[in-house]
Amino acid sequence: MQEFIQSYKDLDNMSVYQIQTKFRNELRAKSGIMRGREFLMKDLYSFSLNENDHLEFYEKTKQAYFNVFKKVGLGDLTHITFASGGVFSKYSHEFQTVCDVGEDLIYVDEKTGLAVNKEVLNDEVLADLKLNKNDLIEKKSIEVGNIFTLGTKFSEPLELIIDNPDGQRTPVFMGSYGIGLGRLMGTVAEIFADETGLNWPIKISPFDVHVLNLSANDSECTRRVEEIYKTLNEKGIETLLDDRDVSGGVKFADADLIGIPYKIVIGKNSLGLGADKVFYRRKGETAEDTEILLSDLIEKISNEKK
Repeated sequence: MQEFIQSYKDLDNMSVYQIQTKFRNELRAKSGIMRGREFLMKDLYSFSLNENDHLEFYEKTKQAYFNVFKKVGLGDLTHITFASGGVFSKYSHEFQTVCDVGEDLIYVDEKTGLAVNKEVLNDEVLADLKLNKNDLIEKKSIEVGNIFTLGTKFSEPLELIIDNPDGQRTPVFMGSYGIGLGRLMGTVAEIFADETGLNWPIKISPFDVHVLNLSANDSECTRRVEEIYKTLNEKGIETLLDDRDVSGGVKFADADLIGIPYKIVIGKNSLGLGADKVFYRRKGETAEDTEILLSDLIEKISNEKK
């Protein structure tokens, strides 16, 4: 960053990020992609003139993180959680998603939505945060994000020093922000899956629609399936097509296992209906099939993805 930052005029809350694979000597790797020795991480670092500018950026990033977790379907389950700031600051802020298989224990004030990690829960912390211990509920959770202030811990010894508006040399004030992308995916899978398979929220599903051809050897069914597949993709609706020569039961089971939000089922009995049979994947439910025009389904999905 010394190549890009020489004075306060170069800052304006500058931030840089990377997404890369990290490696950690995890002694007890478990829970699939939620705790592994190799994982995908999004790191962001902010560079500010002073603490006030940093805190302004910090709060904007905190809200941006909440927006991410809301978009992937975890908004109502995720709490900003006060944890140890280590050698950098008094507190760090974790984003903890309530889940029965979580490894962390947090104490949640459901009136405010704030939470405290068990590792720092004491009278001093409760007083700082103006929380009443009797209002806190213990919950298991998964840490899906973490943000904290670095201050001048690195900028000073590594000489990331700039001229401030008064012409004085001063170290840049820094912050760190991270989301474990693999862990986040594992958390979504864990929370929304049921006994039949995965259940992706539509905004992060690998496909929007799963089209099942139950009569792959029938030319009329194949023609209709290919027409649907082409139309959906042309309208920006990402579509997975199952035209394998296997039984309908196998196709239905595999579709539930993969967990695409919508599936369209085409067979000989559905060709003359004037509309297509659509199933919506819901956790723990066997959804009733609904007959819907393809144009209406496209509009519905497009609105849901916004």
